[in-house]
Amino acid sequence: MRTPVIRAVAIAAMLAISAPASAQKAERRQVVELFTSQGCSSCPPADVLFEKYSKRSDVIALTFSVHYWDNLGWKDTLASPLFTNRQKAYAKARGDGQVYTPQVVVNGAAHVVGSDQSAIDGALKSSGRSSAAPWVPLKITRSGGDMTVEADGQEGVSGDATIWIATVMRKVDVAVGRGENAGRNLTYFNVVRSFEKVGSYAGKPVSIRLDGKLVDKAETDGLVALVQAANSGPIIGAAMVAMK
Repeated sequence: MRTPVIRAVAIAAMLAISAPASAQKAERRQVVELFTSQGCSSCPPADVLFEKYSKRSDVIALTFSVHYWDNLGWKDTLASPLFTNRQKAYAKARGDGQVYTPQVVVNGAAHVVGSDQSAIDGALKSSGRSSAAPWVPLKITRSGGDMTVEADGQEGVSGDATIWIATVMRKVDVAVGRGENAGRNLTYFNVVRSFEKVGSYAGKPVSIRLDGKLVDKAETDGLVALVQAANSGPIIGAAMVAMK
């Protein structure tokens, strides 16, 4: 086991947005993040397993490719230092310093080995949101070329939370030419291609209007919005919508 930038304009909003051409109903979904690498021989089983979670309607599954195994003979074609930094920020916030691949982080809190289905399912069950826990309803809407993320007001959210936007590719095939997985054809699901903080949340309604160019990116066919305590604490709101 191995231990592109979104432009957005955040607008504080107390008024409802005009009716969009299409919308995603706000619903409570758990978030599973896989930290993986094309240069990690232990990762392919986790990458295969992740398809299961990418198809679940009650889960938002995100694949983050990290870059710290690029010195093993193959440079990961999907990796970014930003994704490595996210994984390290989780380890720091938890206080355990555990950074490895394949690693799954559930709801921004518990971490388990990414190829261990029973451990992932157990973490989902134990960290599932209770009705008493604060949860921020999120909605992603699209009208023409414009995208908007709306977060409803929610009492019980203490301090500022971070609003993240991720663009994803739902499926990516990679032929690995060198390194520990040389000669293998690997498939990744819900691959994060860009990830950026676009605003803050402190319990009041917020609307964030996104650059319409997001929709036209060749490497994007899905959009994910997250509300997360601080920058790397528990996830308290999540939504995902297909863009193509």
